[in-house]
Amino acid sequence: MPMRPSLRPKPADALAVLAVVALAGALLLLTWGRETGGALTAEICVDGRAAETVRLDRLSGPEERVLTANGYTLTLTLFPDGAEMTHADCPTQDCVRTGRVTRPGQSIVCLPARVSVTLAGSAEDGVDAVLG
Repeated sequence: MPMRPSLRPKPADALAVLAVVALAGALLLLTWGRETGGALTAEICVDGRAAETVRLDRLSGPEERVLTANGYTLTLTLFPDGAEMTHADCPTQDCVRTGRVTRPGQSIVCLPARVSVTLAGSAEDGVDAVLG
C-alpha cells in the first residue's frame, strides 16, 4: 500500500506563515497615511485628445464650459466637488442622463460628439466602499 502524506504542520510551515505576515505588516506601514493622488480634477477630451484639465478644488462655484464637437454643442457644468453635463443637443442625451459625477474614475461620455469628461485624483473622504 502507498504511504499517506503527513498533514501535520511542520516548523517550516510556521516560518512561511510568519514571513507572509511580516511582509504584509511592512507593506501596511509603508503605505499608511500616503496621499492617494492629489486634488480632484476633470479631464475633458474631445475626439480622443485632451482638450483641458481643470482642478475642481480651485473653483469658487459652478463654472460652465460650452463644448462644440462633431456638429454638437454641449454645456458642461463644473463644481468644486464634481461635474455634470447640463445640456446637449445630441440625439440620445445619455451624457445628460448620467447626472453629476463626484468620484475619481467616474466619467461622462457623449458618443455622438466624441466628448468625454473623466474625474481623476482623490476624493475628500477617501472611502471607496462600505461593507457590512
